Amino acid sequence: MKPRICVFALLLCLAASVAAVSQEMPMFRWENFTTANGLPNDHVFCVLVDDARVWVGTEDGLALYESGAWKVFRPKDGLAHQAVLSLALDHRTGDLWVGTMGGLSRVSAGRIDTFTQLNSGLSNDIVYGVGVQGDFVWTATAAGASRRNTRTGQWALFNERNTPMYEIWTYAVSPAEDKVYYAVWGGGVLEYDTKTEHWKDYNDPDGETEMVLMKDQGLIHEITTSVSYVDKILWVATYFGASRYDGRYWHNFLQKDSGLPSNFMSQVKGVDGDRAWFSTDKGLAYYDGANWAVYRPALDTHKPEMLVRDADGHVTSVPVETAPAHNYVLAVDFQGDDLWVATAKGLSHGIRVQTATHAAKAGAAVSKTN
Repeated sequence: MKPRICVFALLLCLAASVAAVSQEMPMFRWENFTTANGLPNDHVFCVLVDDARVWVGTEDGLALYESGAWKVFRPKDGLAHQAVLSLALDHRTGDLWVGTMGGLSRVSAGRIDTFTQLNSGLSNDIVYGVGVQGDFVWTATAAGASRRNTRTGQWALFNERNTPMYEIWTYAVSPAEDKVYYAVWGGGVLEYDTKTEHWKDYNDPDGETEMVLMKDQGLIHEITTSVSYVDKILWVATYFGASRYDGRYWHNFLQKDSGLPSNFMSQVKGVDGDRAWFSTDKGLAYYDGANWAVYRPALDTHKPEMLVRDADGHVTSVPVETAPAHNYVLAVDFQGDDLWVATAKGLSHGIRVQTATHAAKAGAAVSKTN
């Protein structure tokens, strides 16, 4: 075969491979919400899906989207503060726990109770993160962590005095049955073993704040912003890249050697041990264990954009007609195959588009269950 024909055949194979990867990645039709259609504020910090209901934490109140209508809760309704930073649902009771800039609120059967430094054992009134683990509600605050036993009402405080925490600015919490993980801004990751009740910390091994000298030898950076513990795999988001930890090995992701659109992340949310969504300041990113996809308004033209990067680093643009409300993504939650996305300029609902590949997988799954 002549060399020119060989090169042409190679390019055809490469194009076919990239096209196949693009078909595998999830595609969405995006519907966006702002104050123009009922959202109390366009700056959305967090979002939580509760079956058909969607709770949204904004800079000016807690919003509930249900059956196509919005209901808003503010301090005059009993909420601790109008700026809502974090949300967690107790699936056993249906209680919603709300972390705000002025305390922790519980929404239960239409009633709102608030816990602050003055009337409870809460570590600090700025509650960046909240999570439910059985009878316990864990909080990440600006002055350490705290835990409330919902049966006894007792509080426990965790800070530099009784944990390896050397920075007390806890930013996020991810509780599970066996472990509880904290993202500590400037202090890496803290792990609590629920069986032994012992704490352990994970830190950046090179100790460098401006560069990464030892990429996969530990946590990517000390300034952590989010943790997600799923299927005994820990996902970590930082302002300088992301990490995945399986209990023995670390694998780190940087913009320069992965499909991340930015190293600056507000949240990571694991789907399982292989797949995760990353909320960055330059778009929403999805990783399926080998390939990446990015969803955003294009950084230059602001037109809807979807980019797919395969495992070999080849990037292709997938034609799309809609995009999330803004590049600066702060959080994401799942509603079946759909997504709800919190951004700095509105809330987005990503409605999964049924591609031929997706439909075939869904059909195979149904056949298997039957």
